[in-house]
Formats: sequence, C-alpha cells, structure tokens
Amino acid sequence: MEPNRNHMSNDCDMSGIKPAMLELRYPPVQVERRNPEYAGILAFDYCGPVSELSAITQYINNENRLCLTACPLARALLGIALAEMMHLQKLGELIQLLGGEVSFSVRQPDGRQLLWTPDYLSLSRDARRMLCAAIEAERDAIAQYEAHMRKIKDECVNAVLRRIVRDEDYHIVLLRGLMEEL
Repeated sequence: MEPNRNHMSNDCDMSGIKPAMLELRYPPVQVERRNPEYAGILAFDYCGPVSELSAITQYINNENRLCLTACPLARALLGIALAEMMHLQKLGELIQLLGGEVSFSVRQPDGRQLLWTPDYLSLSRDARRMLCAAIEAERDAIAQYEAHMRKIKDECVNAVLRRIVRDEDYHIVLLRGLMEEL
C-alpha cells in the first residue's frame, strides 16, 4: 500500500533502537533463599511511586510527546525506556525467586495495598522539564535502591541491584548530555 499524500505521518524512525545500558554483564538472577520480606521491598522498585514501571511509563509518554518535533531526543528516551524494561524484568524474576508475587501493587508498612497509578508520573509538554524530571527520578531511584540494598542481606539480590544502579547512573549522564543539546 502506497502512502497517501493526504495522510499525516510520523517520520521519526524508531527501528534499531537498543536499550541504553552499560556494556557490562548482569550478574545471574538468583537468590540465596526465599524471603517474602525482600520480595516486598523489591515490589517498590518494581511498581512503587519511584519504580521501573513508573520510569518506563514516563519515558514512553515523553517519547510519544516528542517524536513529531524532536526525533533524536525521542529516540534517546526510548532507548532509556528499553533499559528500564530490562530492569523491570530482572526485578520480577527476583521477586518470584524470593517467594513474592509480581503484581502492580505494593504493601505499605501498615499493611495497606497500594496499586500503581499514573499519578506517580510527572507529565509535561516541555522537553527541558521532561529531562529535569527524568534526572530527578533517576536520582530518586538510585537513592531508593541504595536504601533497599542496606535492608536486603542477600548478596545475590544486591549484586543485581548494584548493576541496575550503574545503568541508572549512566542514564543521568545521558540525560544531562541531552539537556545540554537543548
């Protein structure tokens, strides 16, 4: 089917985009033993307010908002989103191995269940604000991972979390570079 000259289209080609990750291997996804408490901690990294699910959704939304007007920036954000998807997948495996259940909710210390919500996102139409929010979210994620590693006494789990943090640090470097290009 030939493109109709009367139709609108997006010329920003997203093919060939790779996850924006460091060229370092991940440690094996394994745990020393089942520990549902640790699984509950990781649930916050999986789908809490500061989480991989929130990051993915934020980056995809921003990519969609920018792809018609700022294709190179949109492509970079999609690459970061793909890396966050890899992190989400690894966290899901760890949660399962620890005896937890992968869902879109977290259990608060008082026992209340909180469902993931798009209210956790910072939506903007301004590219600079998007990048500032992304940098702040990456910093918050790193701080949360570091706090969780202090609580989790399973070196196998913490090895994976440390590797994820390295990607999050890399994302901050990428985002700062994108900010300078604006």
